[in-house]
Amino acid sequence: MIDVVLNSRCVRKLKRELRAAGQNEIGGVLAAEQVGDGSFLVVDLSVQRTGTHTHFEREPVQHREFIRRFHERMGHRPERFNYLGEWHSHPAYPATPSDVDFRQMQHLVEDAEQKSSFLVLMIIKLGLNGELRGSAYGFRPGFAPVRGRLQGIGEGNVQEDSLTVILILGNEKGKHDTD
Repeated sequence: MIDVVLNSRCVRKLKRELRAAGQNEIGGVLAAEQVGDGSFLVVDLSVQRTGTHTHFEREPVQHREFIRRFHERMGHRPERFNYLGEWHSHPAYPATPSDVDFRQMQHLVEDAEQKSSFLVLMIIKLGLNGELRGSAYGFRPGFAPVRGRLQGIGEGNVQEDSLTVILILGNEKGKHDTD
């Protein structure tokens, strides 16, 4: 099991950015502290505001610079503070990964140039009452994605959106149904 906890600053930042984005998807990368085996505290996240109503694609250069600055701030201790993975919003859809999201993350974690052997994908949105709704999944090369637990500190918890996943990796299409 993986636990992904958003610190209170990240919770506030996400709420602010999601409100400003309205119905457009936004996203970025997650920078976290490993606080235990499989437990991560997200202490910062980058924001890219160039998505559309139905699509978000991360621009790598902006986020590499964000992670470089994060490492500087944390004293270059990658065994404790490091890039955790990706996040993006689904304002018009459930806050769970799409088939495309699953395939892209699996491809990313299996990329030979990727230095991480484990990545997290967080999908997030604002609920009807302004609360955060989301999900987190862990990815490793050669393994199916694993559902994690997503929580927030301060300003209210994150309400987890659920998804039953039947995923076939490779060239075949995956299928998922919402609960």
